[in-house]
Amino acid sequence: MRKHFLLCFCSSFILLVCLYAQPTLYPTNWFTGLKDNNLQLMVRGEGVANKVPMIKMPAAGMQLAEGMTLKSIQRTDNPNYIFLNIVISAAAKPGVRKIQLGPKDKGLQFNYELVQKNKQNGKTRTQGVSAADFVYLLMPDRFANGDPGNDIIPGYRSNTSDRTNKYDRHGGDFKGIEKNFGYLKQLGITTIWMTPILENNVTMMHEWGNNVAGYHGYWFTDHYEIDKRFGGNEGYKAFCDNAHQNGFKVIQDAVYNHISKEHWIYLDPPAKDWINNWPVFQGPNHREEVLFDPYASAYDKKVMLDGWFVDHLPDLNQRNPELAKYLIQHAIWSTETYGIDSWRVDTYKYCDEAFMNEVNKALYREFPNITILGEAWVNSVIGNAYFTQNNMGNIFKHNANGIIDFQTCFAMLSGMNRAEGWMDGVNKLYTTLAQDIVYKNPMNNLLFLDNHDMDRVYSVVGEDWGKFKMGINWLLTLRGIPQIYYGTEILMKNFKNPNDAMVREDFPGGWADDKVNKFTAAGRTPKEDSAYTYMSKLANFRKTAPAITQGKLMQYIPSNGLYVYYRYTDRQSVVVLSHTGKEAAKPNWGNMQERIAGFSKLKDVVTGKVISLQDLTLQPGDSYVMELLP
Repeated sequence: MRKHFLLCFCSSFILLVCLYAQPTLYPTNWFTGLKDNNLQLMVRGEGVANKVPMIKMPAAGMQLAEGMTLKSIQRTDNPNYIFLNIVISAAAKPGVRKIQLGPKDKGLQFNYELVQKNKQNGKTRTQGVSAADFVYLLMPDRFANGDPGNDIIPGYRSNTSDRTNKYDRHGGDFKGIEKNFGYLKQLGITTIWMTPILENNVTMMHEWGNNVAGYHGYWFTDHYEIDKRFGGNEGYKAFCDNAHQNGFKVIQDAVYNHISKEHWIYLDPPAKDWINNWPVFQGPNHREEVLFDPYASAYDKKVMLDGWFVDHLPDLNQRNPELAKYLIQHAIWSTETYGIDSWRVDTYKYCDEAFMNEVNKALYREFPNITILGEAWVNSVIGNAYFTQNNMGNIFKHNANGIIDFQTCFAMLSGMNRAEGWMDGVNKLYTTLAQDIVYKNPMNNLLFLDNHDMDRVYSVVGEDWGKFKMGINWLLTLRGIPQIYYGTEILMKNFKNPNDAMVREDFPGGWADDKVNKFTAAGRTPKEDSAYTYMSKLANFRKTAPAITQGKLMQYIPSNGLYVYYRYTDRQSVVVLSHTGKEAAKPNWGNMQERIAGFSKLKDVVTGKVISLQDLTLQPGDSYVMELLP
């Protein structure tokens, strides 16, 4: 009898929970005080559309809750979703609302919270990034493990953490980064950019002939969940707050183009056309030229925009208005919730162009100081400029603030590594910069020497300190926003052989059982410490050098391998000299009178040594950053 009673009680309890269970809501909450007062609320749950009766809306809309007017309800071919189009009153107060749709005993009810928009946006958070910043790119899983307790999360599809396996997760997290804020601050870093931190609750995917975990973060399974192995939503909020309190800005990595095959959007799509489906797998052609080529075919353009990046990353159809709104609202929600300062947008050139302008416009409207940087691995300077604000003619006009500057990267690598040729070596850098006329503001371009998808620069230059130093000098003094990849400052090296995992190794010292700790000077070799110290001195000089962070750029045609350019304002002049030739050389100051008039001395900004202009001789491989003195 007692067992029968318990069985009946448990069955009734389960029925009650199912009947009144909260559906899943996207966005998970919204805000008062936004400039755009329209909200598209996605309600997701088993058969949720069947619980809401067909309601004929009056012209003025139906009062849904205090400060919330329901304008319409949209259904799709999937009964597990409805979309509520809501207007938030300008007078709406923060707080939780109880929403009821349909009769109380059979309808749909849930709670929804409105949160006050943060008044510190643009001041201590959501500040944007600029040429005054120095960005540090890291992979959270590979940088440092501050909380071993979150290495494995029960219930996730993949539950391993194995540092002996280059393709598995290794346990790095937000706490590990926070633990090393002092290291980054000493280096002169002002901005932290992490590869994506959204939930990647995926099984091991087959790539490069191996089973690979989503440690890099690019395989989203839920936009509104931060991966719990990094620290989850609360951990990310604490990280961003702590970063801002310590003087750092935060760049968040966005992926609008695709999701994981294990994302709920793919497993149970709200509508069939949320995904760009093909009869058989179709990858993109990777040719951005088709977007601005006056002779391009519609077929090639479709393949470029709608092809799946790889077969386990479904391509999102951003032309679907509900999906577009879902992605736009997530970008606003993330910016407001965490206070991030900038977005780096992955696979920018594969996204629907009109959609990209819309999401950027929505972010600019709500957060005027925010900076949006598009990532497009392109084949030309025109390709670079196409995906940002530019001065080019009658083509589609993108509105991103800046671009990840692959062309200047390739030019710097050529200048560091190859002999001077008509269009090679330092002349490639010279001619690439000469094409800056196509950009609206090249100071918004993000400069780099390597990243998580490339061979590490120290290996590319054959572990040659002179070449490496030359590249660092260019990186930190040319126009634009400089960025380094974690470990570059301590000469971490490797090629992508056989694959990307080789350039995504753990930072030595980030784990308690590491034999050496290169976060400390004592743990670094003399060569590594010399590199860290050099970069630190130059980066910290840069912080107080308006000529570099705000000034103009004037370059001179390279001659016999000697390349000279100036950064200058009315208050300061800096000259950067790099010699890639085979014999000792002296600058031809006579040809540079427009820049050196009134100056007679040079101060090495790293060593502090002062010499006269006439006493400077450069040996092959030399590179200097000098401040001009009277």
